[in-house]
Amino acid sequence: MIEQIRAILAEHGRLMIDMEELKEDTDLYEAGMTSHASVNVMLALENTFDLEFPDRMLARAVFTSILSIRDALLELGVEEEAVKEA
Repeated sequence: MIEQIRAILAEHGRLMIDMEELKEDTDLYEAGMTSHASVNVMLALENTFDLEFPDRMLARAVFTSILSIRDALLELGVEEEAVKEA
């Protein structure tokens, strides 16, 4: 799941940091992600993991780091190894 999140961030996050240097607890907003980019990340996560984030999870804190995104996905019932087939 972490690698899938990294791939989504690499494609949609508009980060100013090399993905190889990005730690799982790095603040993504401090690394350059904008609010607009976070929406694109959220939509890509929904598509990849075949889910919809409920309104209560549409908060900056959910998308602050790779770990916070992973925790949100786990809370929504996504299993660590789960990813929708393309």
